[in-house]
Amino acid sequence: MVVTDPAAHPPIRVVAVSVRDARGRFLTVRKRGTDAFMQPGGKPEPGESAIETGIRELDEELGAVVADVAWLGEWTAPAANEPGRVIEAVVLTARLVSLRGPQAEIEELLWWDPADPAVPAERIAPLLRDVVAPALAATDR
Repeated sequence: MVVTDPAAHPPIRVVAVSVRDARGRFLTVRKRGTDAFMQPGGKPEPGESAIETGIRELDEELGAVVADVAWLGEWTAPAANEPGRVIEAVVLTARLVSLRGPQAEIEELLWWDPADPAVPAERIAPLLRDVVAPALAATDR
């Protein structure tokens, strides 16, 4: 077992935004040079609220406009693209108003359906796959 020194590798603090379409699929993005699809979002700027971060990141990454942004929860999960690291994430929900497409460091977007086996589970970030999708599925019942 590899033990990581928390002082040497502190958690990565991020804001993630969960956007779903009418079919319940999640909007995910894959950054250039990585394999995992994750919820759009990123690191807050100094003095920025979680909601401000989420709105800014969706605009920067996807040219997206969102509405009805709301707090969903705060969770810790393994970082998808940094082995041995964890993220501390504030997760928001939002309704998509418009979307231009991948921009900045985003290589690809994917509308992910947790019930569709076409995308292997290991290609979905642990935060979304193991925490957010099950949490939202429980509220959909």
